[in-house]
Amino acid sequence: MNIRLANIADIPQIMRLINEVVPVMNAAGNYQWDGHYPNPGVFEADIAKNQLWLAEEDGSIAGIIAITTDQSPEYVEAGWDISEITIVVHRLAVSIHHQGKGIAAKLMQQAELVAQQQNLSKVRVDTNVVNAATNKLFPKLGYVYAGEIPLAGKVAMRFNCYEKVLI
Repeated sequence: MNIRLANIADIPQIMRLINEVVPVMNAAGNYQWDGHYPNPGVFEADIAKNQLWLAEEDGSIAGIIAITTDQSPEYVEAGWDISEITIVVHRLAVSIHHQGKGIAAKLMQQAELVAQQQNLSKVRVDTNVVNAATNKLFPKLGYVYAGEIPLAGKVAMRFNCYEKVLI
């Protein structure tokens, strides 16, 4: 498996991954993503900022992750100081054809590597409370639960916040 920064030419394949993942998420009661988000414009912006990473396996995109420093204002409700610069994970997804292979864990390790390269000591992530896979994955990777918050634009949804302090 190869992990690399995404480029504009990757967007059609990224959108195929999103289009296969969203119905599975929705079927599990997770409506965090839909037919409008995430969209090509979101990924184009990530790529322009060099913050969208891909995991490639067998010539296809197996997973994606946005590794940013963009913190939601609601993170203060988890007790986090959002004036502190940290790595924040957004838009983590693994193709339904590649799930169960540890790809999400490897993408999270990439986020930790980026943090270390930028001399940052923390990685933060939020996930829908009904996303069983990520709510299991993050603690397994050493992320500590920080609280449950709402997010703007996500009416009637709650999100669990996790943080890992890097040594």
